[in-house]
Amino acid sequence: MILGKVIGTVWATRKDDQLRGLKLQMVRELDSDGSEKSKVIVAVDSVGAGVGEHVLFVQGSSARQTEVTKNKPIDAVIIAIVDKMDIESSGQ
Repeated sequence: MILGKVIGTVWATRKDDQLRGLKLQMVRELDSDGSEKSKVIVAVDSVGAGVGEHVLFVQGSSARQTEVTKNKPIDAVIIAIVDKMDIESSGQ
């Protein structure tokens, strides 16, 4: 799983029939401290995430394991909305 932040929505009125009804979100990858990385992906939203929310997403074959994306041409899917993160300090 990868930590990310939803930064936008992708609208595509013409797409493969298997993608009809699926919400596409732009997700920016985050470091463990919450700082933004440069990588941005488009992911199917299986949990109803909104812009600005921190999420967990998966890519590759794992992205086709949800009820929403099973056997569909998907490479990334949002699988959770993060409510809170507790990160232990290294003590330095």
